[in-house]
Amino acid sequence: MIYRTHTCGELQGTDEGQVVQLCGWVKSWRDHGGLLFIDLRDRYGVTQIVFSPEYNAALYRMALTLRNEFVVSVKGKVGLRPQGMQNKDMLTGEIEIQAERLDILNKSKTPPFEILDEIDVHEELKLKYRYLDLRRPTNKDNLLLRSDLYKVVRDALHDQHFVEIETPYLMRSTPEGARDFLVPSRNYKGQFYALPQSPQTYKQILMVAGFDRYFQIVKCFRDEDLRKDRQPEFTQIDIEMSFVDEQDVMAVAENLMRSIYANLRGQKLADPFPRLSYDEAMRNYGSDKPDLRFDLRIQHLTNIFSNTAFNAFAEVINNKGIIAGLHLNAGDKFSRKQLDHLTEHVRKLGAKGLIWFRYKNGQLEGPVVKFLSENEINKIIEYTGAVDGEIILLVAGEDEKTLMVLGGLRLYLADFLGLADKQPDSILWITDFPMLEFSEEENRYMARHHPFTCPRPEDIGRLDTEPEHVKARAYDLVLNGNEIAGGSIRIHQAELQRNVFRMLGISDEEAENKFGFLMTALEYGAPPHGGIAFGFDRLAMILAGADSIRDVIAFPKTASALSLMDGAPSRISEAQLSDLGLSIKKD
Repeated sequence: MIYRTHTCGELQGTDEGQVVQLCGWVKSWRDHGGLLFIDLRDRYGVTQIVFSPEYNAALYRMALTLRNEFVVSVKGKVGLRPQGMQNKDMLTGEIEIQAERLDILNKSKTPPFEILDEIDVHEELKLKYRYLDLRRPTNKDNLLLRSDLYKVVRDALHDQHFVEIETPYLMRSTPEGARDFLVPSRNYKGQFYALPQSPQTYKQILMVAGFDRYFQIVKCFRDEDLRKDRQPEFTQIDIEMSFVDEQDVMAVAENLMRSIYANLRGQKLADPFPRLSYDEAMRNYGSDKPDLRFDLRIQHLTNIFSNTAFNAFAEVINNKGIIAGLHLNAGDKFSRKQLDHLTEHVRKLGAKGLIWFRYKNGQLEGPVVKFLSENEINKIIEYTGAVDGEIILLVAGEDEKTLMVLGGLRLYLADFLGLADKQPDSILWITDFPMLEFSEEENRYMARHHPFTCPRPEDIGRLDTEPEHVKARAYDLVLNGNEIAGGSIRIHQAELQRNVFRMLGISDEEAENKFGFLMTALEYGAPPHGGIAFGFDRLAMILAGADSIRDVIAFPKTASALSLMDGAPSRISEAQLSDLGLSIKKD
């Protein structure tokens, strides 16, 4: 049996007169009192089918029973649509099919929502009926783009002599970061595998094994709190290379991104990508992943107030804090009520408050102007370069927190004012990250990137004396304010790795227990190596112009990690628990 000779997205005017057979889903039907029009949809497009009682009365009566989402096969002759009735928005808008045969392959219940892009339906309902949701054009196109992205990535990396190697999904638990998803062993009761948070240790071992250019597109698993750009399982492009420094890894990543943009966007990216150090990014943008589609830099005004009589500023300066802010030409768009709303917003971000000024008719206006000296007012105007219509927003407080608050405010203002709308994509590297950060909660240093990241050679001697000043050989790739990739040069010498573990509060015994296999491998001629991992889902989300990575994943989980369509996670039987040597603890 021949189901179809063509798809619903390929027939054109040049096919007039052909007898064809199409299969698909009934997208819509229209009874025009004597003619019945059916739009037939498959993943390639939509084709209009015409049923006429004059041409075939029995077939016309059968077609009247069709409803949306019925699966049908239609045979008929390709004809040109009447003059003025062409649809330029459809790939097949020049033609229609005069039906000669109709087979109803399967009926459909009335769907719980219309299969349209613009529908007002709760997200949970769409996820419960994900197989219907995926029929919507945008979701279909997102998955097709994702498929194209897979191919471009593989082709680009194979062209750069990378070898694709799969690493295990069942591995040893090495908890140092997010919680592991654990898998109980039936054969070794009381023992567990872990699903990999990333293939970090395996790819380093592949470098020891001599596979100097490795990659895979791989699933990773992290049992952590979710948000719109996180899922418990996600996909990354994992890349590792031997005998390289930072520049070599970054060059490979840039070539990959250029291939992606050339093939999927038809665009050229900068050569080379711009770079900012972590310190520069934080000082100027309040973020280690700044969105540079708009130019709104943090301005530092602390020195202006070194001898201020304004108590709020004086207290901050005495505590070695900073006074910094943003200014933009949008004063007319902020009423007093909106400025009060901004103040509440920065408080939610962690600031004590927001101080605002409006520059109008050569004068600085605002609630605290009366507390400032004339010299301070003139310096604010001079330093910010304020012109009529501009608004100046200041935050004062502890250094890092103030910068992060201003970074959040910067993004909020950009969203409110549409500063990034229709701007070219912005891609850049962030380098020279701090290697360690101190956790007050755990009273120890934590790895900023991961514990296998190599410190800069000139900083190795500072590990024992001033660890907070050690910089890592790490780098992040940022696209439109999203970290899409992160990597580092790894530690390839066992003794240095032990020293770093000790700095992180991991004893030699604990390191041997968790990472003994890697430490042993490093003692058998490990080459200098490094790599990078791209967040595949996040990259697909940006390329698709989607709001969440859920929109580019075929079967995503909810924000509470539930799979509403199939009901996972679910309870298992007592027999299954017994096989695993487990029991459920009752609360």
